[in-house]
Amino acid sequence: MVRTPLTPEERLRGERLGALLRAARGERSMAAVAASAGISAETLRKIETGRAPTPAFFTVAALAGALGLSLDEILGNCAAEPAVASSVASAPVPVAVPLIA
Repeated sequence: MVRTPLTPEERLRGERLGALLRAARGERSMAAVAASAGISAETLRKIETGRAPTPAFFTVAALAGALGLSLDEILGNCAAEPAVASSVASAPVPVAVPLIA
């Protein structure tokens, strides 16, 4: 199975995720955090360095739990660039209004 190449945005998102996880890990060892999350230290190393920029959801969720982060925090820090995210968030949402006869 051949993987499609990552887009620049996917790579950037992976770098932001890695930086967030490194900062949240602080002085704790990579091995201790990885063990707490139930993943290998090598997997955590790859995520933190951006070599695995699109980890599985459950891997991210396990790391969030081990590091005391919420998934909302991770999404807020790793989603699209703030300018893009804010323009999407402020776009009007169409609402269906029922017609009364």
